[in-house]
Amino acid sequence: MNDGTTITRRRLLCRCGAGAAAFAALGLGGCSREGPEQAAVAVEFGADASCALDGMLLAEYPGPKGQVRVAGEPQPEWYCDTLEVLNVLLRPEQVRKLRGAWVQDMARADWEQPRGHWIDARSAHYVLGSRRKGSMGATAASFADAAAAQAFQSRHGGRVVAFADIRTDMVDLSGGALHDTKM
Repeated sequence: MNDGTTITRRRLLCRCGAGAAAFAALGLGGCSREGPEQAAVAVEFGADASCALDGMLLAEYPGPKGQVRVAGEPQPEWYCDTLEVLNVLLRPEQVRKLRGAWVQDMARADWEQPRGHWIDARSAHYVLGSRRKGSMGATAASFADAAAAQAFQSRHGGRVVAFADIRTDMVDLSGGALHDTKM
């Protein structure tokens, strides 16, 4: 029950008008601990961008790259290879809130020095097992559409797989020194 002395939010908005409401919204927005979230859009990497998993500089290696935006983080996590991005997206233990993930459309980007042409990683088509190598050797060539992926596959081998059909064992990163029996 309101005795007329209590000011409700509705009454305040009616009395003070839209200007006060906007001012109040701005003031409340400033109370966030993390600040406003960055828009979930892909950005271009700079010369000093390094891979979140191994520290390799993205600009120094061929093949498709990737980026992931994590909630609360102002900068994307960079990956020097699409297999790394796919591994991050498909790991069952992933508990961070991902705001977006992008890979490069290799139908448009230069394989040797890929820049730009970012597409949503979850809607891309991938060619796994091709003869083209990325920064870590075998990679998953990423494409915006299936026809471009099939054209790449006919030239370089491998198999075309939609994101929805990729399993964690297809993007396993546990190779390398752990499984090198020649050391």
